Amino acid sequence: MVTNTSGKKKTAVARATVRDGEGRVRINSRPIELVEPEMARLKMLEPFRIADEDLRDQVDVDVNIQGGGFAGQADAVRTAIARGLVEHRNDAELRDAYMAFDRTLLVNDVRQSEAKKWGGPGARARYQKSYR
Repeated sequence: MVTNTSGKKKTAVARATVRDGEGRVRINSRPIELVEPEMARLKMLEPFRIADEDLRDQVDVDVNIQGGGFAGQADAVRTAIARGLVEHRNDAELRDAYMAFDRTLLVNDVRQSEAKKWGGPGARARYQKSYR
């Protein structure tokens, strides 16, 4: 059985494919062990730590990620993997465990950075003015 899911964070979009296998996790066709920095890798593997430890040895996960920076990509990947595992296993108990740990494992974070506007260096800040 093959399950396709996706996850989003800021401008990063991750698409995950979960299938029965022997524990291979690939990010953009590269093993997850090669992902740097280490904090991003640990964040991506969170869904496996919350679920059974033997779950990782039962499935293969392929993730394609586009856009964003390393932190946004890590959050998008963890959402896609968690959704894929829940859908692949069809396990309400696993879903509840994810929701109890962190809701963003199953729900996309829809917040976006606010666009810069004229008259200032950023979205809200304004240039200072001096009269004398």
